[in-house]
Amino acid sequence: MKSLLKNAREQKGLKTRELAQLADIDQALISKFESGTRKPTKDQVTKLSQLLEIDYETLMVAWLKEKILYEIGNEEFALKALILAEQEIQNNKKEINSALLSSIQNILDEIEILKNKIHSFNHFEYRQISKTLEIEFIFKSIHLNRNPLTLEETKLVLNEGLTISGKSMQNHIEAINFQEATLYIKDLTQKKIALNEKDFLLLHTIIFKGFESESSGKYVNDKLIIREMNLFFNWFESQKNNLHPLILASEAHLRITEIKPFENGNLQMANLALNWILIQHNYTYVTIDENQKSIEEYFSVLEESQIQNDKSIFINYIIRIEKENLKRAIQLIEK
Repeated sequence: MKSLLKNAREQKGLKTRELAQLADIDQALISKFESGTRKPTKDQVTKLSQLLEIDYETLMVAWLKEKILYEIGNEEFALKALILAEQEIQNNKKEINSALLSSIQNILDEIEILKNKIHSFNHFEYRQISKTLEIEFIFKSIHLNRNPLTLEETKLVLNEGLTISGKSMQNHIEAINFQEATLYIKDLTQKKIALNEKDFLLLHTIIFKGFESESSGKYVNDKLIIREMNLFFNWFESQKNNLHPLILASEAHLRITEIKPFENGNLQMANLALNWILIQHNYTYVTIDENQKSIEEYFSVLEESQIQNDKSIFINYIIRIEKENLKRAIQLIEK
């Protein structure tokens, strides 16, 4: 790690004094980090990674390696201990996921029954309900972004191509763009294409088409965020066949809102990713009702889950919404 830090500082043409000022770390400590006589804290590693533009994962792995070597490197049974530690870390992850799944299994079973009932309806009924749910998903999604179009106005814009008096052109474009994004996700689902970076960025371009040209389809210019999104898609690829779709979709939403990869539209993209995963697994859209109470609850649950670092809070919320939406879908068909 000492070489990583020193080489990166010299490549940027910084003196230890200058780096110390930028990082708000004592100059003597910077020198000791580079000589290997002192180890930085985790917060200092994060700060130095950003300032020196060192890949965060690379620096963290080097930092953790040195911590491990310092603690057990000279012990006779160090290697055997490391093997056991790795096994325990993997088992702990499995136990956490297993415990979460066990706690929500009953409601997941109820959701499967509701989902199967919807898919037992004939093609005409299923098509009609799908069209209704799509329009509602678009309306509620843009409403969450404070678009003033009502549900009926949204229908007129999307189905009749009408212009609503008193509503801005941007309001109309947002609804049209979100419809295009929804259709694009349906097309990807039919082609069995899972969430991926290329189409994820294209969706961002679609929803901002016509009024957000420079930053659309691009992450913010921050190497740390780009790295976090790389890790996000690596995580998704490794978990897409292991986690229950509702857990996978909820966690994907949480991760995107925490990373905030775009200058604008992070909430919309998190919701699109969530529903892309759900639709691909034959669930219905998870949409937040347009009333203020439901919107406040959504933001409150999202914030609580992030503050407490407890994904189960948000996962349970999404599962409850999915169950309610499936019930309503059945009621629409059986009317």
